[in-house]
Amino acid sequence: MNKLWKRIAIGVSALALVFAAGCSSETGVSGDTVKVGILHSLSGTMAISEVSVKDSEMMAIDEINAAGGVLGKKIEPVVEDGASDWPTFTEKAKKLISQDKVATVFGCWTSSSRKAVLPVFESLKGLLWYPVQYEGLESSPNIFYTGATTNQQIIPAVDFLLEKKLTKFYLLGSDYVFPRTANKIIKEQLKNAGATTVAEEYIPLGNTDFNTIIAKIKETKPDVVFNTLNGDSNVAFFKQLKDAGIGPDTLKTMSVSVAEEEVRGIGPAYLTGHYVSWNYYQTTDTPENTKFVAAYKAKYGAERVTSDPVEAGYDAVYLWKAAVEKAGSFEVDKVREAAKGIEFKAPEGTVKIDGDNQHIYKKVRIGEIQADGMIKEVWSTPDVVKPDPYLKSYSWAASLSSN
Repeated sequence: MNKLWKRIAIGVSALALVFAAGCSSETGVSGDTVKVGILHSLSGTMAISEVSVKDSEMMAIDEINAAGGVLGKKIEPVVEDGASDWPTFTEKAKKLISQDKVATVFGCWTSSSRKAVLPVFESLKGLLWYPVQYEGLESSPNIFYTGATTNQQIIPAVDFLLEKKLTKFYLLGSDYVFPRTANKIIKEQLKNAGATTVAEEYIPLGNTDFNTIIAKIKETKPDVVFNTLNGDSNVAFFKQLKDAGIGPDTLKTMSVSVAEEEVRGIGPAYLTGHYVSWNYYQTTDTPENTKFVAAYKAKYGAERVTSDPVEAGYDAVYLWKAAVEKAGSFEVDKVREAAKGIEFKAPEGTVKIDGDNQHIYKKVRIGEIQADGMIKEVWSTPDVVKPDPYLKSYSWAASLSSN
């Protein structure tokens, strides 16, 4: 009997070794692969912006796999479509973490989609890399923010306009979290500077009728329209603005969600001469960007363009890889701890993860849209800017950052 149990024990041990060779206790790891999630709007109003970010994340994954993978594992992407619908983002996030058991997720664009999935990542102990500029006033141990926060995009953009003696602002945005919070911050900044908000208007995502808005713009006579519209609403707005005889020679716009991809979709003829605020442009002059742009076009077509969110999505994959390799593990807690202070020579320049708030040190760049669809940098900070999502370094923002 003892011999029988001994044989059974040996057999069980052998099976355990075989199983262990093909699987891991680390989430997403199986055999020679590690699963990651890609979660973006591949359909609906936000597809105009998000498809290209998905493409850059996939390109980074392909590059890393071609170079040997991460900790000897090839990355296996599981791609899901949030369909420009926040409940869908929630369900897809749950699926990726609970069913697909991915090691991490790269995704979202709008703040509504990010806020919809945030409790999912926190409750299920997942990890999201969010690649788009946003309104700040948030940090989560389960999110790394690789786009700009407010002090790295919106506040410098307002300062730039004020220095140009543009003091009467018309605030126009899509009706959701990012534009409303951004404009709340802008109004406090303008009040502190002695400038004026002449109007504040919001329209539903996907709205294409701007006749009433343009009539109000003509009536209020602002110096500048600060534009926080998202998605394909921008196409309708800029076309109707030009059709109404309003151009950058008489009224400038400053956009914070219009980059090269959106310029391509809208048409440069409708945007030439208008301002944008980002941290990266396709024209950014670094050796890393030259290689990045060439690789992106070689993979997806010569007519394709890069943009700030495209680059931030690409950076996110490499930053995750660096954190995993430093941790020697795919486990979320170990990766989070290892990520503190990690630097990456990105196409925009060297970026670094702030260990306190999991945002990124980034240089700010104001650009002017050109007739060829490219964006010319017209102003920049001399160095990278430390992320300050709660605006603690601005006395006028005390009431906003009290949380």
